[in-house]
Amino acid sequence: MDLTLKVWRQDNAKAKGRFENYQIKNISPDSSFLEMIDELNEQLIQEDKEPVAFDHDCREGICGMCSLFINGRAHGPDEEITTCQLHMRKFKDGDTIVIEPWRANGFPVIKDLMVDRQAFDKILQSGGFISANTGNAPDANAIPIGKDKAEESMDAAACIGCGACVATCKNSSAMLFVSSKVSQLALLPQGKHEAVRRAKAMVDKMDELGFGHCTNTGACEVECPKGISLDHISRLNREFLLANLKP
Repeated sequence: MDLTLKVWRQDNAKAKGRFENYQIKNISPDSSFLEMIDELNEQLIQEDKEPVAFDHDCREGICGMCSLFINGRAHGPDEEITTCQLHMRKFKDGDTIVIEPWRANGFPVIKDLMVDRQAFDKILQSGGFISANTGNAPDANAIPIGKDKAEESMDAAACIGCGACVATCKNSSAMLFVSSKVSQLALLPQGKHEAVRRAKAMVDKMDELGFGHCTNTGACEVECPKGISLDHISRLNREFLLANLKP
């Protein structure tokens, strides 16, 4: 496959960015999108040019690092995948592919396609945990939990914090991320003790860090690589309401 790549280049957080066009040839349809960028960078290095900076880690759809906006879609033209799971057979020979970083106030650009996602870490640090004494793991059946609740909690915990929900939302809202982290604990007895403080603290931190409000368009759910449901946002709203009613 021969492709034209229109890639966002930005020297640093304060520099003015721009798109640059690159021609790349003989790309295998079976290679992943990140492997294609690797080949582009090899080509740029051979031409004594600066390679494109982009985030990646596990390349197995688990870490959430490969945050790219591809042809106007988070993670590209496929359903419930991360960028590293996107294969070049989703494109056609001769296509022009536009590659951008996440666009959100909460995710400032570091360089080229890399963004700073420390905001998610700060939200988690504000309340996305339980306080418990460490020690040996309890028996699996020590605290009975209904199968439906356990499975729903596990579905929420599948969130990898990639930020596709924020990048896709017209308001750059982080509600799907925050709600998934609240839900995975709110559904379990271990998370009940700190539930009131958790919901309020995480929402307040989300607002403080510059993320927008949720208007329930559902774009976040559509582009989430793990299929996190909007139902969790409803639960977060209930938890937040209760937190503000209690002293």
